[in-house]
This record gives sequence, structure tokens and C-alpha cells, in this order.
Amino acid sequence: MTTGTPHAANPPPSAPRPPEGLWPGLVPIAPLAGGARNAVWSARDADGRDWVVKSTGHSEAALAWLVPLHAAARAAGLRVPEPLRASDGRRAPGGWCAEPFLVGRHGTPADLARLAPQLAAFHAAVRDLPARPGLPGAAEAPLPAELPSDLAAALATALAPMAGAAVGAIHGDLNPGNLILTPEGPALIDWDEARRDWHFLDQIATRPASDPEARAALAVEILSCRGPEPARAAELTQRLLDPTLLQASPAERRRQD
Repeated sequence: MTTGTPHAANPPPSAPRPPEGLWPGLVPIAPLAGGARNAVWSARDADGRDWVVKSTGHSEAALAWLVPLHAAARAAGLRVPEPLRASDGRRAPGGWCAEPFLVGRHGTPADLARLAPQLAAFHAAVRDLPARPGLPGAAEAPLPAELPSDLAAALATALAPMAGAAVGAIHGDLNPGNLILTPEGPALIDWDEARRDWHFLDQIATRPASDPEARAALAVEILSCRGPEPARAAELTQRLLDPTLLQASPAERRRQD
């Protein structure tokens, strides 16, 4: 999360509250704005340190998968908040995760572009990481069988040019809102969509996307949003099926939360 007071926000109405007692001494304070798919709360521990608590639908295995990914990001020169383990060792007790509140400011597109060398080193270090449990990437997973035929055909056409493109573990949601410029260096937050997928999906946050990359990224976003964000998936589907609506790259249209 970002600079300023972590307890001042315009949260969504009826944001579910994390139960107290998941982490000894950590008390939820107030909901925070910004989570598109998960509830996000500020919290404070007994020593006065600020934390961010977020709901998650990921399994313990899916969260453990992030450990080598985070290590590689740190080795590449990127800060990553260290998740707080529960007293019994779980990473998501009760379906909630906690991590330190990072003091800094959100990045800009130009700041993201300057991270291209660190991103390349990160991708190289985790290119052989296996698929994340419960979150297959579009690069290596078949299209869902239940898709309408016209959408399935459009998605397949959009994704086909990426055959043979580099695949490996990625952050999966690089945008200025997930880059925090801290006094200790740039930090990447919100690894909820991290998975094994095409590298270009991260890279187009640091450079202009080619037309095939833009269409493929739009297709991947549709697949990602179908379950948790159906309204957004419907909007993006309309753009994919109507070429006149494809005026800007998906990287420019991606949500900034």
C-alpha cells in the first residue's frame, strides 16, 4: 500500500471485516479502497506498526508457491512485502493474509518502464517454476469448454500469435498502482494474479505493446475476469468482438488498483 495514513480511504460499502485473533496483537482498523477482487483492511500491531490485511481465495499451496517468486524478485532488486505467518504457520488463516504497510508513493508508467532490467532478471530466475496450484496460465491451459462459440473463436484467434513466446512465472498484474516507490527502493505489491504465463504480459507494462500482444493481453484479461469480475469480462469481451473498440492497448486500459 502507499504513503500517507493507511487508515484514510473511501472503502467499498459492506467490506467484510477480518476476524480478530488471526495474528496475535494485530487489530483490524478500517477498510481500504483499491481491492478489485478482495477486501483490503488496514491493521496495527501492539508495537504500533501498520499492516495491510487482505482476503484471499488462494490455497496454502498457492501461497507457498510465491516464496521462490518473491525471493527472485528481491534478488533482482525489487522489494516485496514479507507476508506474516499465523502462529500455527498458515499463510492465510481464515482466508486472510497480512503484510507490512509500505511507506512510499505509487509509481507512474515511466517508473515501470525503468524497471525493465530488473523485470528481465526476475523472469530469467523463475522461468522454470511450475504452474501455480489452482491458477493455470493462459499460455499452457486450454480454453474453458463452456465458452460461447463466438467468444472461444475470438479468444483462440487473439492468443494464437503468442505460440512460442517466452513463458515463465510472472507478477501478472503490473500497473502503476502495484508499484510503490519506497525510500529503500521500488516495491511490487499485489501478487494475487502471479502465475506461470507469457512473459510479455508483464513486459507490456514497461514498453508499448505490439498489436498482437495487445489483443492477446485483452484475451487473457477476459479469461481472468470471467469468474471474479463478470461485468468487466463482459465489457472486455465486447471490445474483443468489435474491432472498432480496440483503440488503446490493454496495458493502457488495465485497472489501476
